[in-house]
Amino acid sequence: MNLLPRWSALWHKLNLPALAPQVFWDLCDRYSEPHRAYHTLQHLGECLSWADWAVDLAENPTAVELALWFHDAVYDPRRADNEARSADLAVQTLEGAGGENSLQQSVHAMILATQHAAAPTTLDMRLVVDIDLAILGAAGDRFAQYEAQIRQEYLWVPGPVFCQRRAEMLQGWLNRPTIFTVDCFRERLEHQAQQNLRRSLTLLKQGPIATFNLN
Repeated sequence: MNLLPRWSALWHKLNLPALAPQVFWDLCDRYSEPHRAYHTLQHLGECLSWADWAVDLAENPTAVELALWFHDAVYDPRRADNEARSADLAVQTLEGAGGENSLQQSVHAMILATQHAAAPTTLDMRLVVDIDLAILGAAGDRFAQYEAQIRQEYLWVPGPVFCQRRAEMLQGWLNRPTIFTVDCFRERLEHQAQQNLRRSLTLLKQGPIATFNLN
């Protein structure tokens, strides 16, 4: 996906001044940081592709896309406030560019929803959350790559500790009535996501050596 024309078109839709190139390159630098393996431009591109697929459902598709651009702009696997810091960065950027307060608040709320700590309360928040989680319903090869990328980002965590905490997270998703809350995402991805998570949990319970032998 060629991201620069897409970003420029989005900025134009927002009718904001010509900060677009500077903001774009800053975001690219952030998503290309060396400590990232999954939360990269690859993930951003996949999210934008899902946004295109579901664009007709969004109440404010421009705000949804903008939230996706910023949702992992700040990412440090050693911190627990990445979503909040990403949301704040989005607001600061929009405020500096003259973006409306309503847009700032909407984007901020959508990014915070990707903490996955509470059920999203609007359709656009639900879309952003489902798009962020779409990787869970990916085909086997891509899901295996995703799991390996996550482990790469957490190499500083001892194997047994990582397996325990990762298993708790995956089990939390499985414990929900459904992983996805928007009908079209649930219909397309739920079954595969359930299979992926159960298989990953089985391997995590076998320990670090087995965990990423997913193929």
